[in-house]
Amino acid sequence: MSVLHANERTEFKGSSKTKIREEGLIPAVVYGNDTENKSIAVDSKEFIKTIRETGRNGIISLEIGSDKRKVMLYDYQINPLKSLEFVHLDFHVVDFKSEIDVDVTVHVTGDAKGVKDGGVLQQVLHEVSIKVLPNNVPEYIDVDVTELDVNENITIGDLNTSGKYSFNHEDDEVVASILPPRQEEEIDPGEEQEPGEPELVEGRENNKSTEEEA
Repeated sequence: MSVLHANERTEFKGSSKTKIREEGLIPAVVYGNDTENKSIAVDSKEFIKTIRETGRNGIISLEIGSDKRKVMLYDYQINPLKSLEFVHLDFHVVDFKSEIDVDVTVHVTGDAKGVKDGGVLQQVLHEVSIKVLPNNVPEYIDVDVTELDVNENITIGDLNTSGKYSFNHEDDEVVASILPPRQEEEIDPGEEQEPGEPELVEGRENNKSTEEEA
């Protein structure tokens, strides 16, 4: 289990948070499981390394001085201008006996039959919400589309949970589908004109004859 070190924060002004970030730290809070809430700060580089090792839903040993807690990353905020710059973190203390709700990434695998026939694979859900015990949280959920044909889909009800977790979705919610091949619309050229000169031309000739006779 990865260890992440943290320092307790005692100042809460906006300017203090800015100073913390300038020092390469991320303001955070840890709470849950009937434990006292604490405002903390963690090293940015150490946090990113930890998350890469454990995954988004991995269990982390958070050390705040001599206080050690098993936590999961519950929520986070990112600088919209810098994708890897975290500006705030929420850690939730783990109760290993109670189920939790977490979002897990969906990985689509296999070469679908329908795609080989010209269809288009559409992945509707890239994440799914599940209810699960902390020790059973999967890193991701594989969805095999190999046998999926054109106009067929895979729903939540088709996925195998192996009894370790349940989905917080309706069974008929679509995860992935194969759309039919795109067909260009045929343009109707319209009815062909009968041979002969246009009416407007004939009209001009009639007018010309009338003028000459006058």
